[in-house]
Amino acid sequence: MKDELQETRYFIQDMAQDVHRFIADNISSNWLVQVMVKFLILLAFVLLVDLLVKLILFPFFNRYKNETRYPRFKAIHSSRVTYSIANLLALMVGNIMLAALFSGYYRDTFDFFKRIYNLIAVLAVARFGLRIMKAFELYFLYRKNYYKIVALRAISETIRTIGIFILVVVIISIIFGIRGSTIIGSLGAITAVLVLVFRDTILGFMTSLHVATSKNLKVGDWIAIPKYNLEGTIDEINLLTTKILNFDKTISTIPTYDLLSTEIRNNQVMAEGNMRRIKKSIVFNIKSFRFIDEELFEKLQHVNLIKDYLENKNVEIQQSRSGLPNADLLINGRQLTNIGVFRKYALAYLRNDKDIDQDEVVLVRQLEITPQGMPLEIYCFANRTAMEDFEEIQADIFDHLLAASRDFDLEVMQVSRI
Repeated sequence: MKDELQETRYFIQDMAQDVHRFIADNISSNWLVQVMVKFLILLAFVLLVDLLVKLILFPFFNRYKNETRYPRFKAIHSSRVTYSIANLLALMVGNIMLAALFSGYYRDTFDFFKRIYNLIAVLAVARFGLRIMKAFELYFLYRKNYYKIVALRAISETIRTIGIFILVVVIISIIFGIRGSTIIGSLGAITAVLVLVFRDTILGFMTSLHVATSKNLKVGDWIAIPKYNLEGTIDEINLLTTKILNFDKTISTIPTYDLLSTEIRNNQVMAEGNMRRIKKSIVFNIKSFRFIDEELFEKLQHVNLIKDYLENKNVEIQQSRSGLPNADLLINGRQLTNIGVFRKYALAYLRNDKDIDQDEVVLVRQLEITPQGMPLEIYCFANRTAMEDFEEIQADIFDHLLAASRDFDLEVMQVSRI
């Protein structure tokens, strides 16, 4: 291999001498014209080598473009790594051509072109590194390994941040001819400032690693963040920011380190189980609560959902009240209340609703009393997660219960919000 490279070098040097003689004898003896012509020849030579390498690589990778069967080849080609390979090979060969065309004839011009050429080569190497990281990301995407994608993005963006710093140092070193160690040494005095500047980057990196290793979150998960009053699906997790696609199709952006320091409620298990929680309250006026008298009892006995419940309870209550002094007063002994019977009615209504998942928790409970009244909370799970279906199911339940509460002589509070 080394002998072949040496022969290639000799071949290019001989060709460069022939080119120089041809330009000097047939085009112009002016050095500026010769430099311009040689530069155009060098540019054409590099582009030609780049094209030839691509003509060799592309047909090979096109044979393996099925991302399911050949994820590695597909990831390499889709991330344009093959383009960078062609660019780097062309620049390597072009470097030999540059030295052969200019070093022996125009020393000062050669030094100038050499710096420009090195600058282009550094940028090409940097782009090659970025495409390599993109190839890894696409590979895990084709393999549907979303947790590793999160970790890889954190690592790649950290490397990209550090790489940009190194790239700037190298570019300055090339342009001004300063040693890289001298530039880095001069930055020692502002290390604390750099740490402060990259604080969010460091926190984002640690958070992304935690998310990837703990497997608590991934792109596509349905989450809720009470701190920001957000609920939606994770669209993207980057080093500094996390994008959340809300259900109203807007996109919210939060700092990535908030995934570690803020309460996150992951609702993905509900989406995977095709269910979505309903957790909503009706606030009743406490002054409307009362014991059920004979008139209301007779009225409610015709309500099918609680007919059996009322009959059984009536027997129990009559037995427990028999023999009590002053049994004619409702307050003495056990007695039914309109809010209690309504709670049983609401529970029976949910139990008979085909849109409610009966294998999960179905609950109607009283919450802590507030100055506005007593909330009665409905807690259950709809068996469809699509937003339009869920809202329709929830609305149907509360439409019915709000209207039905009047038959129990209950008053719903209307709390105005300023």
